[in-house]
Amino acid sequence: MSKKNHYGTKIKKKDRGLFEYQERMAKLNGIKTPMDKLNLFVEWENFREVLNEALTPKEQKAPGGAPHYDYVFMFKILVYQRYYNLSDERTEFVINDSLSAQRFLGITLSDQVPDARKIWEFRERLTNAGVFEKLFELFDRNLAKAGVVGKAGVIVDASFVESPKQRNTREENKAIKDGEIPDGWEENPSKLAQKDRDARWTTKNKERHHGYKNHVKVDVKTKMVKSYHVTSANVHDSQAIEELVNEDDAGIPLYADSAYVGPAVADVLLKLGIENKIHEKGYRNKPLTKEQKEKNREKSRVRARGEHPFAFMENSMDGMEIRTVGINRARAQIGMQNLVYNFARYALLMSRFA
Repeated sequence: MSKKNHYGTKIKKKDRGLFEYQERMAKLNGIKTPMDKLNLFVEWENFREVLNEALTPKEQKAPGGAPHYDYVFMFKILVYQRYYNLSDERTEFVINDSLSAQRFLGITLSDQVPDARKIWEFRERLTNAGVFEKLFELFDRNLAKAGVVGKAGVIVDASFVESPKQRNTREENKAIKDGEIPDGWEENPSKLAQKDRDARWTTKNKERHHGYKNHVKVDVKTKMVKSYHVTSANVHDSQAIEELVNEDDAGIPLYADSAYVGPAVADVLLKLGIENKIHEKGYRNKPLTKEQKEKNREKSRVRARGEHPFAFMENSMDGMEIRTVGINRARAQIGMQNLVYNFARYALLMSRFA
């Protein structure tokens, strides 16, 4: 049997059979997606205990209530969503539409897929329980135990994460900046819920940014994110240093660009016994010497590795942006972005030895 496609070309059409789905999946098995690589190397069950502790007590329902979806299954949906930077509605559609997405989640066409509302509710519950930070820390500890990340050194850096731009008046923006709620917003709960009073505008290299900043500490050897801190976009990079480093970094070098130059950062590193490899900075009437410039070049070769996570998030994970409102949701979404990047990076490293 044949018919013409929209180009007028005749194509063969097979009769629908019992094994059509299996035949399609068999063909897909020869094509590995990024999600398939995650399934090969990430032990998803390791996260069940953290998810259970945070969510199970709240699942007590009256008899006859709708059963909840498996927590690890829902967590994998969020991983898929964050990797491809999808909205909740688009995530629901893609899972229903894509055989490769179903393969990653371990479901078939006959299985029920949670709708956009269920996905949103699950992410909200994890956000309110502060679970994303715990999941990130758990994976980092497992990497350290396995010897994946070492003591070769760390790099600190930061990047903007764009959030939905707010259409406010000058008076409203001034009130927000002063930590106040603009007049009339409290009387309109719907409007208040849609307004982000934590995101900020800032300018860098003549470019305007609105939203938040993802401050990270990256392992020199593996380029994996070891810790992170989320602030509004206007916070200077150097102000997050105490949130990124700790006593575990004692005795190893820390690399950073000249934005981190200053006595406050130097004192933190000295106190923790961290070797200071921050770029030296020239000043008016006191330019860098030839020797200082050469040292900076040597540091740059290492420091450039710290830009890899942001480049991967921007290109392979479809952008450094979030669709949420408020600092708590921003922390959750950016934390998830860092965790999913680590999953992808880990899978790549492990595949080289498989």
